[in-house]
Amino acid sequence: MDKRQILLSPINFGARTSQNRFFIQPMECNDADAEGNPTDLTYQRYENLFRGEAGVVTLEAITITDKNRGRMNQLFIMPKNQPALTKFVSHLKQINPNTLFLFQLTHSGELSNPAFSKRLSVKLLPGYEGDVFTEEEFDEIMDHFVLAAKIAYDSGADGIDMKFCHGYLGSQILRPYNTRKWKYGGPWENRRQFAFDLYERIQKAVPDKNFLIGSKVSVWEGFPGGMGTAGPDTPVIDLSEVIDLVQGLEERGAQYFVQSAGSPSITISLTQCDKERPYFAYLHQYFAKVLRDNLKKETVVVGSNYSVFGKGKNKLQAVTTEDKSLLTYGAQNIEKGYVDMIALGRQSLADPLLPKKFREGREDEIHFCTACDNCLELLIQQSPIGCCTYNKFYTNVLVQTRKEKGRLVQDHT
Repeated sequence: MDKRQILLSPINFGARTSQNRFFIQPMECNDADAEGNPTDLTYQRYENLFRGEAGVVTLEAITITDKNRGRMNQLFIMPKNQPALTKFVSHLKQINPNTLFLFQLTHSGELSNPAFSKRLSVKLLPGYEGDVFTEEEFDEIMDHFVLAAKIAYDSGADGIDMKFCHGYLGSQILRPYNTRKWKYGGPWENRRQFAFDLYERIQKAVPDKNFLIGSKVSVWEGFPGGMGTAGPDTPVIDLSEVIDLVQGLEERGAQYFVQSAGSPSITISLTQCDKERPYFAYLHQYFAKVLRDNLKKETVVVGSNYSVFGKGKNKLQAVTTEDKSLLTYGAQNIEKGYVDMIALGRQSLADPLLPKKFREGREDEIHFCTACDNCLELLIQQSPIGCCTYNKFYTNVLVQTRKEKGRLVQDHT
């Protein structure tokens, strides 16, 4: 196996071409301004990613509304943001016109932070109580998703990721737990219709075959009634609905899927495998293979949870250091036909230049993610997010965040 040949080979991505097999995950970094526009920190992060030469870069979960969101300083995609987003895309395309740029569209729903936002639920989930939205409110949300897709197109993005993962609104509608009696609740035929209607409306709003559309999907959320379970009150894995979902979306124009799992607020070690339990990453490769086996050859399947493999210095057992490294393991999965591309999440924070360094034969210079998960701590604390191991700026942010957190604890005692 020649991992360089495999990972650096181009692949058809819908009507476009990805120059290699590296796909950058949408990593929320909480550094937008008060209007939801990119700041200097946002520019710096994405400039480095575009210089890094990944085939595809996904813009972090960009919210379709400022009323229901999970991050204090989240990027917005509303009409008022289009000028800033157009400038942002143009700037990045000047740095590297070959990298495809996708926008991940999201609504936080029951994961909206009530400290500064309104929490809306499909059906009240224990521990995540909020207001149950009316059907009229949901019709407005659907309109906002379609408008956001049009704004992404008009801003110059190459496509969108319609987010159906990680416990956000798309997951909340699709999961078996949604037994609510309404047009998108109860039987699977009703729940899946939400995604089908949304895709069809977006395709009509943006009738350009070059504009890519796909979804990141939590194949199994890992809790009773979550996506990929056998019913509303069991965690037992049953992927029949997920398979039907991706096949139905493929029929409606989806050109790619990003496989994921879990819901970070509930099953974080499944979504983002940690260094103490890296073997959860093996589940992701199985889930990716399930998607790959049930989709057309031309539909791209992107596999997740490779960051934990790093340079091979991890706690995975019964395998050589080389074979449990990110680049070797990723190339093996592509060669075996389990996935078409590998996604980099935490690793993209650790070293946004990885694809370029790899292409130039500078593998020894790559900063591999240590899975310390300090970036996750920053996310939870609503601080600007980056790699605290290799980027001193974010090391200082972490130190300051911990100081502020300590002060808050003292103030309440």
